[in-house]
Amino acid sequence: MAKLTCRTAFISDVHLGTPDCKADFLLDFLKHLDCEKLYLVGDIVDMEAMARRRGWQREHSAVVGHILDMAAHGVEVIYIPGNHDAPMRGMAGQMLAGIRVELDAVHEGADGRRYRVSHGDEFDPEHVGRTWMLYLGDALHRAICWANRRVHAVRRRMDLPYLPLSIIIKSHIGKALDYIHGYEERVARDARERGFDGHICGHIHFGHVRTIDGIVYLNDGDWVEHCTALVEDATGAMELLHWTGQATPLGRASREMVLPSLAGALAFAPLADCRTDLSGLETGTARAA
Repeated sequence: MAKLTCRTAFISDVHLGTPDCKADFLLDFLKHLDCEKLYLVGDIVDMEAMARRRGWQREHSAVVGHILDMAAHGVEVIYIPGNHDAPMRGMAGQMLAGIRVELDAVHEGADGRRYRVSHGDEFDPEHVGRTWMLYLGDALHRAICWANRRVHAVRRRMDLPYLPLSIIIKSHIGKALDYIHGYEERVARDARERGFDGHICGHIHFGHVRTIDGIVYLNDGDWVEHCTALVEDATGAMELLHWTGQATPLGRASREMVLPSLAGALAFAPLADCRTDLSGLETGTARAA
């Protein structure tokens, strides 16, 4: 397969050290990636989960090794820690094996548009911090990931393509959709108030490309459930890609046009009815600011 050549790539929510990490797919993506700059947008190593139970595998070491090798060969790598690798935030402003650690960053696209880049946990509503809600959310997410692992294992034995079961489940839970929609609105509002053209983040494990009142919202997704990354081409256009052996475009944002990604994120799933009830999140094709 040919190299995936781009100006910049963004990945987040890898959660190395957990059994849900799709390190094999990520490693394959990185081996095909030819970029000038790589942003690690948080939750790369799940230090929080590893404090409870170790789940480090050989493929996880291979991912870390490949990223270090990219940095050693001239790729500018910026690591923005998230809530699951929060101890790394204490190293902000320092270099770690050729990788620069920052709390957030400003990315200027090839087309001149300016994006704030952060993990995104700062946009969680205050009530998420309540212990019982956090426990309930984590328990539900673990259950979804457990089901996702079992389905993936069965489909792999049957030589069937990867199916992101979790996005199908989330897309049928009204409260989950409401949370995602509210999160995206908060992110876009903050970018507007700071004077940016858009914001690039991760955190909620829901890759998406859309415009909100002229602000470009870009979420690069995750490598636990959906195996997605955001890439910028030489013109400054941003594209969300799903990668499980090959690239599947899910959404695109350029100066001329924004193609929202939610329907695209389900396009590779073989369940036609899983694309219903999504109108609350889609904005349709819209002109970019």
